[in-house]
Amino acid sequence: MGTFKFFNMHLRVPFLLLALIEFFICVIAVYVAMYVRFDGQAIGSVESVNSPIISSILFGLVMPVTMMAMGLYQSRFRGGILGVFLRSVMGFMCGAAILAFVFYIIPSLYLGRGVFALALLVAFFMIGTIRPMFFYYVDKDVLKIRVLVLGAGENAALIQGRMRRRVDRRGFRVVGYKPLNTDKKMAVDPALVVNTADQSLLDYCNEHAIDEIVIAADERRNGLPLDQLLECKLYGLAILDLLSFFEREQGKLPMDILRPDWLIYSDGFDRGAFRYASKRGFDVIASAFILAITWPFMLAAMLAIKLEEGLSAPLFYEQVRVGFQGNRFGVLKFRSMSTNAESDGVAQWATKNDSRVTRVGHFMRTTRIDELPQILNVLRGDMSFVGPRPERPQFVDQLSETIPYYQERHAVKPGITGWAQVCYPYGASLNDSMQKQEFDLYYIKNHTIFLDMLILCQTAEVVLFGKGAR
Repeated sequence: MGTFKFFNMHLRVPFLLLALIEFFICVIAVYVAMYVRFDGQAIGSVESVNSPIISSILFGLVMPVTMMAMGLYQSRFRGGILGVFLRSVMGFMCGAAILAFVFYIIPSLYLGRGVFALALLVAFFMIGTIRPMFFYYVDKDVLKIRVLVLGAGENAALIQGRMRRRVDRRGFRVVGYKPLNTDKKMAVDPALVVNTADQSLLDYCNEHAIDEIVIAADERRNGLPLDQLLECKLYGLAILDLLSFFEREQGKLPMDILRPDWLIYSDGFDRGAFRYASKRGFDVIASAFILAITWPFMLAAMLAIKLEEGLSAPLFYEQVRVGFQGNRFGVLKFRSMSTNAESDGVAQWATKNDSRVTRVGHFMRTTRIDELPQILNVLRGDMSFVGPRPERPQFVDQLSETIPYYQERHAVKPGITGWAQVCYPYGASLNDSMQKQEFDLYYIKNHTIFLDMLILCQTAEVVLFGKGAR
């Protein structure tokens, strides 16, 4: 069933179908709840009960969105049964809170406490029944793209090496690897090597129901069967290179095989007046919305800092970071470390259980409350709400020497949250920075308002479950 591209994002068809099924489950749950609540009477015959059409559709829209915010539509989710249950509970609780607020400001949509509670229970148990069956069938090969990899050398072996887990392979199945004369050495599982010497590439693909050919040659010059690839292309087979395959399946650009020419000729990196205006509008609206929700938590954080460290203790910490086009600016945070955390003036990586972090600071870092003052940076234009995290000048100089394309992250404004933050844990080492750079490059290449909204939504999972916090 594969994927389709929407606003530069590759969306998996099975998970879109799951969201659609759960939308209808939630809509039906409202009608079931009303039927049970009113002892089987026809809804239209019950006086003082509003038509549930709009309310049921609203219920059906809100619940999948809050479950998406908990990461429950991520194909690479590895939380297990307990993780799914906890996130489902949190998703329904958040959805119930949102709907209660909507019902408060629009009383005509109110379903009634009994109907609302029953609808939540019915939807929760129906979705809890459907999801295990969905994941059972989505892991079956019948729903996956059947892939033939052209190449059996070191580049081809990256597919096995980088995507070892079952959840990494939910979208595809590698049928086999076809060796090329230019392969430096045989590096893949010999059991998956195929021999097509007695038939054309197209005949092999037709015989084995291949949907897609991934080119993973170690050396492209004089090594590819171009005539056969063209024939396959003309007969409707999808053909893409290894970098595009990783971009689609992993949502990142692998640094070890990334080439400048691929970046130059690939799509993405969209700019323009409309993109700038829409991005800035999104930043202002998102910042104002988050500020309206979180100001009580910000006030509580300020009081907690004063109570722990005294009335003279500073509330905020301004730290120089590198932003858009390499310009430096002061990023604002609630102070989470002791005042003498870097008394020697040397920048240090944050570490797990860092002794410099105060008790209040540890809680703020876990919940990301310490990041909230950066909303002011967004409003004054230093940052965007979504983008690569800004780094300190000392670390930028260090990382630029060892990480390829690191300076390219400054082609967009840095953000409070970002694609790397929702996809990868906290980065506190050179290797972590390398891994996060792969996600940041994906965002720089493919960022759209749709991706920004998706990241903002999934940031809720990071905050509620302390994902990657230190």
